[in-house]
Amino acid sequence: MTPADLADLLRTTAAKVLVERGLDSSVLPEQVTVERPRNPEHGDYATNVAMQVAKRVGTNPRELAGWLAEALSATEGIDVAEIAGPGFLNIRLAASAQGAIVTQILAAGEIYGTGFALAGTKINLEFVSANPTGPVHLGGTRWAAVGDALGRILAAQGADVTREYYFNDHGAQIDRFAKSLVASALGEPTPEDGYAGEYIAEISASIVAAHPDVLTLPADERHEVFRSEGVQQMFAQIRADLHEFGTDFDVYFNESELFASGAVEQAVEQLKNSGNLYEKDGAWWIASTEYGDDKDRVVLKSDGNAAYIAGDIAYFQNKRGRGFDLAIYMLGADHHGYIGRLKAAAAAFGDNPDTVEVLIGQMVNLVRDGVAVKMSKRAGTVVTLNDLVEQIGVDASRYSLVRSSVNSSIDIDLDLWTKASSENPVYYVQYAHSRTSSIIGNAAKYPEFASAEPDFALMTSGREGDLIRTLGDFPRVVATAADTREPHRIARYLEELAGVYHPFQSDDDMRVLPKGDDAVTPLNAARLELVKATRQVLANGLALLGVSAPERM
Repeated sequence: MTPADLADLLRTTAAKVLVERGLDSSVLPEQVTVERPRNPEHGDYATNVAMQVAKRVGTNPRELAGWLAEALSATEGIDVAEIAGPGFLNIRLAASAQGAIVTQILAAGEIYGTGFALAGTKINLEFVSANPTGPVHLGGTRWAAVGDALGRILAAQGADVTREYYFNDHGAQIDRFAKSLVASALGEPTPEDGYAGEYIAEISASIVAAHPDVLTLPADERHEVFRSEGVQQMFAQIRADLHEFGTDFDVYFNESELFASGAVEQAVEQLKNSGNLYEKDGAWWIASTEYGDDKDRVVLKSDGNAAYIAGDIAYFQNKRGRGFDLAIYMLGADHHGYIGRLKAAAAAFGDNPDTVEVLIGQMVNLVRDGVAVKMSKRAGTVVTLNDLVEQIGVDASRYSLVRSSVNSSIDIDLDLWTKASSENPVYYVQYAHSRTSSIIGNAAKYPEFASAEPDFALMTSGREGDLIRTLGDFPRVVATAADTREPHRIARYLEELAGVYHPFQSDDDMRVLPKGDDAVTPLNAARLELVKATRQVLANGLALLGVSAPERM
């Protein structure tokens, strides 16, 4: 019996109890809350449903909890149901009912933990979107890990997710990039506000090699060659780096397309016609404060050129035009103002502001020997995705970036994340998976397991029960991670599961394999099924994070 099964049973039982006493069962919540008590001595699960509805049906919580306890105690699969405090209900399942969780996990396999809460919802998930002016820095790397994991988690809840990269190939930063390449080719100093680092020299040299006469061209033509070739090479490198990191996108959207297609002009005209743009000081402003923004924003500057927000507005409209129900933007710490402006833009178009979600990620720092690592050898000014991967590998990089809430800054201790010990969170989780694989591999040497019938009713120890209940929590954790857009919940759950499994396997009283020449018993067979279920859940959770599940370490 999974927590979801128990919640359904509780609702059905409560409805029956109320009806039998002539009370209104319609006050029951659609979903009864079931939680694991902090103290295992209080039972396997607890619910506050009696406290939620007692007053509304004209009784007191303890009385209603007593009726429920009596009805539940007579139900198959429930060992004990007891009243606690002002009306809580503590429930202990029969061992056989708990064992059914193991059977469900093994029957579901790779889809255990998935759901349908977002079925029919088409989501555009935009993340990374680093400018093609340099390698992906640590902030973008965090989004590469978190965004990819979030896409997997949303899809696991039934959503139709499109991962999108907004390729910013238009604007002043691209001009500065091109000027930096030209300066490098000419042997001149990096322009003010330009880009420096070995990668600039490498790209510049490759362009000159491919176009030997490029430096003899008129300045405008030369600039365009370095701009187009440089952007192409830089973006190709970004895509390759992200692919090696395990992050790929369904759509790469070019900002220049919005301008070339006239989408920006059309969006501006639509807002003018609707009265949501007004003219002031020669510029056109969107009245975004009327829709909750902290200030109005310039859309067309006084010189007639579009401000940056004009492209953002047209891009949102483009996403909605492609049929997306929800547009999620994952942006850096310096983009907090985008929350108000993007929601205001949606409202100005007559759309629901809730079709826009903006997630803001905080800073990432690398630390070695207690000292911050500040600069990349290749990029010159920032630490990059490749710098991190070279130090600790892809799995540790992804896991270290995903396991904390994006609302908090993180320091990645390079010494910690390379340790082969329980101090290293990703090692701790992956090692749990490899230990389950080892047990299962060794069990294959015993032909008796093939015919042994597992008896889950024999698994009555605290360690077995705690492990089973932790496994049963996985679907709820995945659903919550999707609902809150918090992939770190999966990582923390996996660490909790590993923390329950390691003592289980290390306890000689929890032997899975028979000792010496002993025969394989139904208890051995049941524990082996429990180990298989644990391996499945660990693998499923790691897959949602884009982290490998090694069988040997």
